[in-house]
Amino acid sequence: MTTIDSAPFAVIGATGQQGGAIVDALLDAGAPVLAIVRDPDGAPARALLERGVTVRVADQEDRDGLARALDGAAALAFMTTFAGADGTEGEARRGIAVAEAAARAAVPRVVYSSVGGAERATGIPHFESKRRVEERLQELLPAVLLRPTFFMENLAPQLIPGADGEIVLRLPMPGDVPVQMIAVRDVGRAAARLLLDPHAIEEEAVEVAGDEPSLEEAARRLQQATGRPVRFEALPLAVLDGDPDLQAMFAWFARGDAYRADLAATRRLVPGVADLREWAAGRLVGGAAR
Repeated sequence: MTTIDSAPFAVIGATGQQGGAIVDALLDAGAPVLAIVRDPDGAPARALLERGVTVRVADQEDRDGLARALDGAAALAFMTTFAGADGTEGEARRGIAVAEAAARAAVPRVVYSSVGGAERATGIPHFESKRRVEERLQELLPAVLLRPTFFMENLAPQLIPGADGEIVLRLPMPGDVPVQMIAVRDVGRAAARLLLDPHAIEEEAVEVAGDEPSLEEAARRLQQATGRPVRFEALPLAVLDGDPDLQAMFAWFARGDAYRADLAATRRLVPGVADLREWAAGRLVGGAAR
């Protein structure tokens, strides 16, 4: 068995947006990285290999294969998604499978990227499925629960070109309610810090955010970053009819006391964490995602 000083840090989901951000942060820190992937021949996996990442093959539905792939890992970071035909039930099943495989492989420490508010009985289906994963993890092995708030990246698809060069930010909630949010890159940096430093926080969970503007203020900051006029337009919640999960989430946002991240604690964990204007200046050009 390798020692913890030389053992790689495993990432499940390394070819995705959030997992990729964790890999980036680990490599920036000079840490060895082990990516667990389903398709070793795909372009994303090959790109990881070219960067010096070790790649092993396993599927989140296969506990035995995952346990073998995780053997010798210094620690593990993973996230789950409810995208797909099996929705939140599939998310919980896969997340629990990862937890059980990590316990079987005796992984010393796990960082699970969940969601802000998962522990507060929100009734939002994809928050509740992540909570089930959290609970199973805590039953099995040492784990830190990283709870990101709204991803800034989720704003980009909601920026709609309007007349005379204007950009309209449309979302189904009031414009005067603050929404805590964070850039995916900073979620990756937070996860990497928690992997590399077991003493980075004393708590078993941390809710993180880099900013908390209202959506009207968000429009003003996006305008400053892009140099184009941006305004917010509130949509009725009914536009989400047929999607009870997102409808429940945006109704929860509208309460005004949804996320409860500690911005000061986030800055201690991720020095230089981006606010919305800084994120937009780096990611948006003329209102379009870079």
